Formats: sequence, structure tokens, C-alpha cells
Amino acid sequence: MSDARVHHTVHEAISAAPAGVLYGLIADATQWPLFFQPCVHVEQLDFDGTRERLRMWATANGKVKSWVTSRRLDVERMRVEFSQDVPAAPTDSMSGVWTVESLGDRSKVTLEHSFTVPGDDPADVAWVREAIRANSRAQLRQLAAPWANLGELVLSFEDTVRINAPAELVFDFLYRAADWPGALPHVRELELTEEQPGVQVMSMGSISIDGSAHSTESVRICFPAAGRIVYKQTQTSPLLAAHTGEWSVEPDESGVNVTARHNVLLREKKIEQVLGAGTDAAAAGRHVREALGQAGLSVLRYAAQHAAAAVRVL
Repeated sequence: MSDARVHHTVHEAISAAPAGVLYGLIADATQWPLFFQPCVHVEQLDFDGTRERLRMWATANGKVKSWVTSRRLDVERMRVEFSQDVPAAPTDSMSGVWTVESLGDRSKVTLEHSFTVPGDDPADVAWVREAIRANSRAQLRQLAAPWANLGELVLSFEDTVRINAPAELVFDFLYRAADWPGALPHVRELELTEEQPGVQVMSMGSISIDGSAHSTESVRICFPAAGRIVYKQTQTSPLLAAHTGEWSVEPDESGVNVTARHNVLLREKKIEQVLGAGTDAAAAGRHVREALGQAGLSVLRYAAQHAAAAVRVL
């Protein structure tokens, strides 16, 4: 660590959820994109049961940032200590600790950060403080939310299409989403920027299976060598509190399996407003499964047509 001044922040929240539930969510960082608004994607690099290394992507003050962090999980004390091995600019170092404390019928969550910036530049310090403040409050606000019906509101599913074409051509179609309005009938408009290699910010207007129009915004992290594109919708349709997913291209000796995976957190308060009085979470889940499944399958089928047409041209 340099001789720069170390800055400290502390944020706290009180939750009605049991302390063990909150600690479990904090400890399982791979699930953070579904529950924590700023978090886009997490890849677990190493884990021995107590210590782990993670590659994380998250939004900070409107920018997509990425870093590698090491964490030590202490289930008995309900603490998770973290330190960034490869910090995101403009930080020079970043570390901290999550602590969960049982208060009888309630729980207290504390999130502490310590950081330095090169030269202790005041503008950079202010930028980092604001990012920590906004993201910590968003995370703690979610932890303080009601958790009683969580199992009914989380939905994960996938669909796979078999394609007899080179994997590179299939991935190319999924990667070049800016071309989708001319290829996919349910996509009305789409804007895409890629300021960092492999990190795409996308705004899309589309038509649902019921004919209604809606707009979404997403951050996509692309792994061409692995044939994967993971994404997090940063602006969802009204029925969804969160939507994450993945496009996966897996070749074998005779073709390619292309899979669309979805993870969804329903917005409980919007279910009856969107789908009608008396609609429960199970019915809402079936509706979302059908709508997202059909949209994903449409993309996969057109990816197959794109790859087949490119092969014929070659």
C-alpha cells in the first residue's frame, strides 16, 4: 500500500430477516447480480471453503467497473472480509468487511470500506466516496427488504437449441447485438456501446408475446474464448425486480448447443397490477417463463439461420 491517506466509510442497515439468511446471501457473491442492483456479474476464481477469489463487475457512478477481490468467510462470527487484489481505477487500494449481528427478532448489517487513491486526489476521493455511498446503500436497502416470500419470487430456467454450424458464427450473431433490429422481428430498436473490450452497454426496445412494447437496458460481459455472454438488465420490465442471464455456445464433434439461461426476481408488488387481480407469484412465474423463454428461443433460432446462411456463402 502507498503512503496515501486511508479513507474509511461505514454503512449500516436493520433488517427483519434472520441473521443467518443475510450472512448466507452476503457469503454467496455469485448470486449478488440477482439481488444487489449495482452488481452486474461475479465469477468465482478460487474457493477452499473459507477463502475465495472473485472477479466482479458492477456499476459505479454510472460506469461499469471490474476488479479482482479476495475474501475470507467467517461463518461463526458472521463476517466476510474482503480486499481487492486488482483494484478498479481510480482506487489504489480497497478493503473492508461485512458484519451481520443478530438483534433478537431483527438483524443488523454493517458494511465498512477502507480505500486509498493515487496522490490522494480530492476529486478521485470524492468520486470513490460517492460510488461507495450509492452502492452500499443499494445493497443494504435490499438486505433490509422483506425476505419471507423470496423462494416464490426467484425463478431460473434455460432453453437449448442444437445448431449444425460453426460455433464462431453463432457467437458472432449473439455478440453483434447492434444488428438485431434488422434480424429479429421482436426487436424494434437497439443502441449498443462498447467502450471497454467485451463490456457492452445496451438499450433495447422490443415487443412481448402479448404484443405490448417495452424497453430494457442491460450490461453484457462477453467471453469470446469461452463462448459466453452474461448480462444484467439494469432497467427491467415492470414485473421484474431483477433479470440476469447468459448466452452459451458449446461446440462438440457434431455441432453446437446454444443455450439461453435466465434468472429472475419477480417484483411482488407489481404482479396484480401487471397481470390482473388475483394473480399469484406462481402464475406470474409461468407468464415470465413463457415470455422470456419465447424471446430467448427466437434469438437462438435466428442465430442458427445467420450461421447457416454464412456457411452457405462461404
